[in-house]
Amino acid sequence: METISKHFKDSDDYKFILFVSGMSSKSLRAIDNIKKIGTDYFSDKFDLKIIDISVHTHQAANYQIIAVPTLMKIAPAPLRLIVGDLSDTKKVLKILDVID
Repeated sequence: METISKHFKDSDDYKFILFVSGMSSKSLRAIDNIKKIGTDYFSDKFDLKIIDISVHTHQAANYQIIAVPTLMKIAPAPLRLIVGDLSDTKKVLKILDVID
């Protein structure tokens, strides 16, 4: 597996990878939703990499992704995974340990 940290700049920011497949409506909703969550809750402490596994098929295997869209929180620890379009902001923030 590739070293995750090489995808991101060094900082204390929240770091995410969003795995999508093509530009389906579900993928586009997930992209829009995580960008809005990032802007609203993380301000300038937000780093997002989007990987389209229909183009970069090896990445799904590298990261063991079996469903899309999948959001992977890399930092701060612990690692978290969320599958879906990320439309339930409160649930997403709870899973990410941002709110109780």
